[in-house]
Amino acid sequence: MKLFLPKQHGAWAMLIIPYWLGVIDGGFIWKHIPFFIGWLLLYLGTYPLLLLFKRKKIPYYTKWTLIYMIPALMLFLIPLMERPLIIYFGLLMLPCFMINAYYTSKNQDRAFMNDLSAVFAFSMAGLASSYLTHGLIDIQTFVFIFLPSVLFFVGCTFYVKTMIREKKNEQFKWISWCYHIVLVLFCFGAGVWIVALAFIPSLLRAILFYGKPLSPKQIGIYEIINSALFFTIAAYQIVLLT
Repeated sequence: MKLFLPKQHGAWAMLIIPYWLGVIDGGFIWKHIPFFIGWLLLYLGTYPLLLLFKRKKIPYYTKWTLIYMIPALMLFLIPLMERPLIIYFGLLMLPCFMINAYYTSKNQDRAFMNDLSAVFAFSMAGLASSYLTHGLIDIQTFVFIFLPSVLFFVGCTFYVKTMIREKKNEQFKWISWCYHIVLVLFCFGAGVWIVALAFIPSLLRAILFYGKPLSPKQIGIYEIINSALFFTIAAYQIVLLT
């Protein structure tokens, strides 16, 4: 049986990076493994679940939703038994899911607000994985895991749109460039220079790659490299703080 997998390849970085930054922040325990597998299956299950809102191929999408969701929920019982209040992170993600469901039902999957709600949901996973270890979230976790993840992936959203769907939109180009420039300058101004360094590769590729005839595959490969650089530098910042 061929697996039914999401087509949004960029979401894999959002699935992985915030979660494991949270693990680095809180400290690894073995329960992070089933928690991550459950998180992965939840993502895989959410894709066919959202497609149900298109009201097409309902039996097919229902089948794949159940295939992924049932083991995901079973695996989530392990972190829930360790930290019952971790369920609140899931509840905080529900408004994001409702926004995604709305845009999916309207066949506007590529809408910016739809992308933004997904970024917030994925970034919350970093808070949850950090919380799992000690049962607390402090301002450091919020500032050095959640916010950088949100800001990084919002930048990725701007960049990808300037390279594909909005590549002839001069206004959108300047929005993207200004966003990346202001982000780096703000981080330097706030004194978090290592975080600023984590955003510099994004700034360079947003400007230097704009207008280049890159294929979607090439864009994806460069985004993998950029995501790896961001994760490495952000992780280094977290290690220095712990």
